[in-house]
Amino acid sequence: MLKGISPLLSPELLSVLYRMGHGDEIILADAHFPGESFNKRVLRADGLKIPDLLEAILPLFELDAYVPAPLTMMAAVKGDQLEQSVEDAYLKAIHKTNPNIAPIERIDRFDFYDKARNAFAVVMTGETAKYGNILLKKGVTPINK
Repeated sequence: MLKGISPLLSPELLSVLYRMGHGDEIILADAHFPGESFNKRVLRADGLKIPDLLEAILPLFELDAYVPAPLTMMAAVKGDQLEQSVEDAYLKAIHKTNPNIAPIERIDRFDFYDKARNAFAVVMTGETAKYGNILLKKGVTPINK
């Protein structure tokens, strides 16, 4: 264990977060997401919910301040509905370290799949919420003086 780092973050996930550069994207995928079909770098975080992972990751991970939307989720398929409580739970976790973050962008399912193909990594979680996938775009880590 390391001081100040959540025990929810595996050594593999910490390594991936560290190796990402600004502009790289990582997807925290719900348990239903076909991660292996879209990306060769898939990490497992079975049993963990996405709000908990967001709380663990975001103190270590700068979101991209140079894009309008550093957070992206999948929009509902025509005829389906989103559970607002899912996004609300994510925003509650996000706002703990990023209180002024822009709203979460919603994109079409197939556009989200394209982003998954190009993402640095996909983290398969135990999240069971429908449309529970979220993409994080990494920003430039500030230098502390």
